[in-house]
Amino acid sequence: MAVLSIQSHVVYGYAGNTAAVFPMQRLGREVWAINTVEFSNHTGYGAWRGKVLGAELVSELVLGLEERGVLQSCEAVLSGYLGDASAGKAVIEAVKKVKNVSPNALYACDPVMGDAGRGLYVKPDIPYMFKNELVPSADIVFPNQFELEYLTGIKVKDINDLIKAVNMLHETGPSVVLVTSFREKKGEICMAASEKIKSPAFPKKIFNKNAFYKISTPELPLEGGVAGTGDMTASIFLSRYLNTYDLKSALIDCTASVFGILKESYNAYLCEVSDGSGKGLELNFIRHQEQLKNPSYNFDAVKII
Repeated sequence: MAVLSIQSHVVYGYAGNTAAVFPMQRLGREVWAINTVEFSNHTGYGAWRGKVLGAELVSELVLGLEERGVLQSCEAVLSGYLGDASAGKAVIEAVKKVKNVSPNALYACDPVMGDAGRGLYVKPDIPYMFKNELVPSADIVFPNQFELEYLTGIKVKDINDLIKAVNMLHETGPSVVLVTSFREKKGEICMAASEKIKSPAFPKKIFNKNAFYKISTPELPLEGGVAGTGDMTASIFLSRYLNTYDLKSALIDCTASVFGILKESYNAYLCEVSDGSGKGLELNFIRHQEQLKNPSYNFDAVKII
C-alpha cells in the first residue's frame, strides 16, 4: 500500500515533499510524490529560484497512475503546500479517483497557509481553497495554531478555546484533527489530536471513535521555527496512524520523533555555527533518521476530554 503525496519540493533543504517523503519511507511506506512547485530552497531564506508547476501537471501525473492501474494500492492521499489554488482542484480530483477504486483510502490535508508571527504567506486565493474545499473534503487535517484560528475564526488562548476550535473544525468534515503546534504554557509547546469518526466509509479497524489527547514538550530555541516541521509532522503522524488507527499511540510516536529530529537538528546547527560552517537551520533527517523509527524521547499523552 502507498501514500500519494502532493505538495511542494525544494532542491536544497527540507520542505514539502522533501520533508515528508523520507520520513514515510523510513517508516516503511511506499510513497508516490507529485510536486506542486519546484524551488531551489524554501522561501524562508527570502530568495529562491524555480517555479510553480501548476494543476495541469498534477492532473496529468495522477492520470498516468490511473492508467497504470495502481491507484487501488493507495491507502492515503496527503496534500500540503499548493503554490497555486488551481492545484487544490487537482488534489480533489485525485482524491476522488483514489477513493473510487480504494474506498477505505483516507485524504489527509495539511492546510499550509501561514504561521504565528508571519501571518498568511500564500497567494490570496489559497486560504479560501483550503477553508471551503480541501478541509471539508478531508478525513484528517493538520493545522498549526495559526491555521486552526484562521479556519475556525476562534482565537485560541487556552485549552477551552482549543477544544471549541477543534470541535468546530470537526463539524466542517474531518474525522481526525492534529493541531501541530499549540502554546499553552511558556517554555512548552503542545500537539493535540482529536478523533470524531462520523463517516461509515472510515476504515472498520478504527481503534477508537471518539478521543482527544495532547502532549507537551519543551520548546526548543529554534529562532522562529524550522521550515518543513509541519510537513514532517503530518507525514509521521499519518504513517503511524495508518499502522494501527490508534490516535493516542500515533500522537505519542509522532511527538517523540518530531522532538527528536528537531533537537538533534538544532544541536547540529549549533555545532556548525561554532565552527563557522553554518548555512541555516534545517531539518537533519539523514544523520538522525533513527529518531523516526526508534525515537530517543518519550512523552505522555494527556486525555483532554
